[in-house]
Amino acid sequence: MADRYFHNQMPDYVPEPPSPNSIPPHTPVSDSLANLLHLPFQTLSQRLKNAALDLKDAVVKETWTATGKRVSDYTLYTGALGTAFLLFKAYRVTGDENDLQLCSDIIKACNSASRSSGRVTFICGRAGVCALGAVVAYHKGDEQLCRQYLTQFKEIKLSEDLPDELLYGRAGFLWACSFLNKNISEDAISSTRMRAVADEIMKSGRKLANERCPLMFEWHGKKYWGAAHGLAGITNALMDVDLKPDEVEIVKGTLRYMIKNRFPSGNYLSSEGSDRDRLVHWCHGAPGVALTLVKAAKVFGSEEFLQAAIDAGEVIWNRGLLKRVGICHGISGNAYVFLSLYQLTGKPEFLYRAKAFTCFLYDRAQTLISEGIMHGGDRPYSLFEGLGGMAYLFLDMTEPSLAKFPAYEL
Repeated sequence: MADRYFHNQMPDYVPEPPSPNSIPPHTPVSDSLANLLHLPFQTLSQRLKNAALDLKDAVVKETWTATGKRVSDYTLYTGALGTAFLLFKAYRVTGDENDLQLCSDIIKACNSASRSSGRVTFICGRAGVCALGAVVAYHKGDEQLCRQYLTQFKEIKLSEDLPDELLYGRAGFLWACSFLNKNISEDAISSTRMRAVADEIMKSGRKLANERCPLMFEWHGKKYWGAAHGLAGITNALMDVDLKPDEVEIVKGTLRYMIKNRFPSGNYLSSEGSDRDRLVHWCHGAPGVALTLVKAAKVFGSEEFLQAAIDAGEVIWNRGLLKRVGICHGISGNAYVFLSLYQLTGKPEFLYRAKAFTCFLYDRAQTLISEGIMHGGDRPYSLFEGLGGMAYLFLDMTEPSLAKFPAYEL
């Protein structure tokens, strides 16, 4: 199991130095990671920003320019829309209008490529193209284009046999609705439309429920727990809907079931009945569940969910320094748990842990990838598997109080 992650030898906590000009204490020049951990956050964030912008340019070159500006994979997960999402983030950090325009151009190409895909979610489907297109047009001040994308979004049809999970199912479409309402206006997508989708999810989840767990879902023959295909991702999307009192209790009961039946280590099952305590990823395991629990603590004002999220954070600190770089199943994604906990609690220890994971990536990731020790992702420049996700994290670390896991936190 340990071959999946690096043993975390970083100190549990290094307090911020008293002034930006402080010299890191007792750290040898050769220990570059230790020096980074002792840097004032203001100094470090500027380095991360510069590195992120260099990575962003490399991602654009490899995924857009080198392809002749043609789109074969349009998705946010591994394709061109992920590059657009990174560019939009860069624009919001730097204000560079060139990034916003390039983002818009890539979305236009993704729009053409996705028309006949049949997929309907934010991360892997057409809803992501239309939703991001509308939001970017809104930021450009192009009202006509914004309306066009919104119209196309509203034309998306959900089939009766659609699964319920986040990457390919109803929860992924529902999250896209919430993204539009968050970033354009509260009624960009009507509560009636969202309510209808939530009703279908609830109906489906109750069919497979049992006396111990009030919601259960199946995808490709397995009852998954994690963020990508299971309970964590589906309940995460449901919590953005105005739930009825009984539905609130159903969501709470589902999360309590997961907490009660987690592994003795504190990690979470990848699927119902699994006895393999291996995966500490956003997609499967503690990280994705932890982000959902933080959200539950906010939405329900619940100390029990906050404590469970903190417990999951300990698993991630000890076993989440993965030998992978990405957002979905890598160090970049795992760092977001600490950022989410920091935002909710204000405790500097969580910000430090996000800083530590980020510093590890900044200091060592590209060297370890080149040496074959660390996996750079099957699509090495993509948002969810590769360096695109690392660049996104670096940009988020410039304003940690505003950081959000891409396409999962609003």
